[in-house]
Amino acid sequence: MSWQRKPDSADEAPDQATARRLAMNLLARREHSRLELAEKLRLRNIEPGMAESVIARLTSEGLQSDARFAESYSHSRMQRGQGPVRIRMELDQRGVSPALIEAAIASLDVNWRKQARDVRSRRFGSGAPDSDKETARQSRFLQHRGFDHEQIRAAMVTDDEQEK
Repeated sequence: MSWQRKPDSADEAPDQATARRLAMNLLARREHSRLELAEKLRLRNIEPGMAESVIARLTSEGLQSDARFAESYSHSRMQRGQGPVRIRMELDQRGVSPALIEAAIASLDVNWRKQARDVRSRRFGSGAPDSDKETARQSRFLQHRGFDHEQIRAAMVTDDEQEK
């Protein structure tokens, strides 16, 4: 038959070609960081040493790139209304170097204050919060989304107040 049986026990460890095919299939769906790719291969019973050599080869061939992943990921998260603090944290958790994180965020070319204001108005409307309690609630929401205090403060100003 044309199908291949998947290993069903730990003693049937996949070989280098299988590891590469698995990695390529993952990368065909979306960009992955080195750390993510290594973890996903480990979950599929690929030995860590073999996974690292496969990932190193894919990186040298330009098929895996942490810089490309960071750029794609940060753009996606920015489009979803997340702020720079959260994007940095999530990229760091995925094993991306600080230099690549900063380069990816800088490449977004976004006004974070305006982004925070837009996110707040989509969720709570364009009017200013009517109480300290509501201001605190909206601030917590924006903080959870990954905006810093300066951006949150700017978001709390209504469009009418900003024009003055």
